[in-house]
Amino acid sequence: MRKARLPSRSTIRSVIVYALLLAAGAVALQWINYQRLARSHASELYLFIVAGAFLLLGLLVGAKVIAARPAPAFDGNPRALASLGISARELTVLQLLAAGHANKEIAARLHLSPHTVKTHVARLLDKLGAKRRTDAIARARELGILR
Repeated sequence: MRKARLPSRSTIRSVIVYALLLAAGAVALQWINYQRLARSHASELYLFIVAGAFLLLGLLVGAKVIAARPAPAFDGNPRALASLGISARELTVLQLLAAGHANKEIAARLHLSPHTVKTHVARLLDKLGAKRRTDAIARARELGILR
């Protein structure tokens, strides 16, 4: 078997020089072509650049205008709570009612008897001037007591 010969250094240099010359020629031809294109279509190129700038400006301004603002902190309207005389425990019961829990579930969560929860619900209905639970929840949301 014959060993494969590696090309000599001079051959490698020649290939590199020719490759660089070809690359330089291709760049020169592309530059000439670009110059001709730029001269013949200058107004279209300017319009494209201006349109792109306005597009970027519009995207930036739109992002600033439409950006989500943080929601204001919810305080639960303490003045309404004080004027209606709703206690902290009744407020907790009202929040659990708004979450959709039944009296037994509320009693289990708060470690109360179901009768105590029933009493709290009755007082809430009276204080909020409601006939049903859903009316009480809607009224509490109107007053800003619930989210």
